[in-house]
Order: sequence, then C-alpha cells, then structure tokens
Amino acid sequence: MLDVTRLRVLVAVARYGSVTAAARKLNYAQPSVSHHLARLEAETGTKLIQRAGRGIRLTDAGRLLAERAAEVIGRLDAAENELAAYTGLRAGRLRLAAFPSALGTIVPAAAAMLRGHQESMDLRLTEAEPPEALRMLRAGYVDVALVFRYSADPTGTREHSDEDDGIDGVDVSEGLREQLLLEEPVHLVTSAHDPEDAPVDLAAYARCRWIAGCDRCRAHLLKQCALAGFTPKIAFTTDDYVAVQALVAADLGVSTLPALCLRAARHPGVRTVPLPGAHRYVFAVRYGDPPDPPAVKLLMDVLRAVVVPPQRMGGPGGEEAVPPESARVDVAGPAG
Repeated sequence: MLDVTRLRVLVAVARYGSVTAAARKLNYAQPSVSHHLARLEAETGTKLIQRAGRGIRLTDAGRLLAERAAEVIGRLDAAENELAAYTGLRAGRLRLAAFPSALGTIVPAAAAMLRGHQESMDLRLTEAEPPEALRMLRAGYVDVALVFRYSADPTGTREHSDEDDGIDGVDVSEGLREQLLLEEPVHLVTSAHDPEDAPVDLAAYARCRWIAGCDRCRAHLLKQCALAGFTPKIAFTTDDYVAVQALVAADLGVSTLPALCLRAARHPGVRTVPLPGAHRYVFAVRYGDPPDPPAVKLLMDVLRAVVVPPQRMGGPGGEEAVPPESARVDVAGPAG
C-alpha cells in the first residue's frame, strides 16, 4: 500500500512546481522531501520525477499518480473534517467554491450571517467556475459548490446537450446532491445611448456585434439567438462581466448577462432588459450520501436564507430596472 505522507509530498511537488516550494509549503526540510520522493519511487517501482535543468519535473507516471493522489487525499481530508465536526474535536471548518458573480452577491451575505450564527466557524472561499467547482467537490477540496446552468432539469435526468454546463469531462450526476437556490433572469445589455423604447426582441440586434462570455454563457447566447433566427457576430469574448459592460457602454457591441452579474457590478453606461423566457439557475451542490455534517447543514440553511424571492420592478418602457443596489434577486443582510 502506498504511503499517504509520500503521496502528499508528490502532490505538493506537482502543485508548486519544485522540491523547494513543496518543502516550504509542507514545512519540511528539502532533503526530507527528496527522501520521500525517492522512497515513493521505490514503492511503485516507477520513475516519478526527472531532472530538468536546475530543477525537476514529473514524468507521465508521476503526473498520473499525483492526479489520483490528489483525489484520494482530498477525500481523506474531507472524511477527517466531517468526523471532527461530528465528534466536536475542533471548531467547524467550511470550504465553499463559487463562481464570480455569486462571490460578489450571495456569498458575502451568507458569510456574514454564518458568522452571526457561529463566530468560531472557519469559512474558506475559492473562486471557481462550475466545472472546476464540481471537480474540487468530488476531490474533497470543498464541502459545497455554488454552480449555475441554464436548465432547471436535475443533472441526473436531463439529456446531454452542448449547453450543459458543469459537464466539461465531469460526471455531474453520480454522488452529487443539489439544491436550487435561485432562478434569475438573463438580461439583454445594450448601450445607454440606445433609445428607451428599444425592442427586447433579439432579432432586432442581428446586425450588431456581440460580446460572449464563458463557454456555458456563450452556448446559451447562441441558443437564444438561434431561436430568434440568426447567428450572432461575436466580436469579443470575455467571462469578466465588468469588462462586458464596459465594452457595451463604449458602443462596441451588445451582450447578455444574468441578474447577479448586474447586481455585483453595474456600469452606468448600459441599459438592461430581461429577455422573455431566458433564465439562469443557481445550485448549491454537495457530494456524498446524507446526512450532511452540522457545519455543512448550517451553510446550506444560510445560503437559502439570504436568497429572497425576486420581485418584478417596472422601468422605462417596461424595462425591469436593476440598479446597483437591487436586482431580480435580493440578498439579505446578516441576521439580527
């Protein structure tokens, strides 16, 4: 059986790129790291590292073992944390991965409420798009992942399509338990210079240049435009919703953005109109069989509590106003 400590050393070398950096991260002496690597090679009977100039690099076998070891160690760490939470050996530690617009809206309110409930809770946040967040969840690096997709269907029952976000080589159904937190509208984003009575119909913008986002958002944009009878001319691609709005405000194109993006950061030089029938769904996902550890259960309760049911707001020409302090979804403040 392979030694877990030596596997941790290999993973650290793979992650930080050198024996020196791995030793620093693990608080080991550099010779100790080299010794563990040599012993691991002896255990496996395979060359795992090789010299590269003044440093080292992993062989193909070393990279393969490091990837599998990261998954195993992640699950071991998760098991240790869950056991500690149940037995009360130490204060709860929570690890949450979330996409950028959720980190700018839902997560801060949830973190504040969580601190109000239990000050000793150690919440650690990681920014990750849905595919990476699900990989981290499966590997045990996070306890809960906030993800989104443009379909409300359960991951385990919907048919595969090009729009399935969270796929990207990841099986998103087996072992995953998801809770729908939010259904938010997707907005057409145009320059504030456009007339207030500009049409909501995407077909009216068929001749415009378009700004596309991440792969999942781009797929949704292409689908919506196809339903409107045209293929968009995509001139820019960026998953930075601040940059998207800046490009639109500069009259360099039009785009679509979900409400959370507009709540997280709203450019004064854009106009937004909700697209009929276009929505994005935000889920909190856990991995493994229930019941959840108490700390995870508390986090799930807090995430549900800070998401308030949306209210329609009337704007000029029927537009749904989404100023910086408001959106179709509101995030409540800390308890008390």
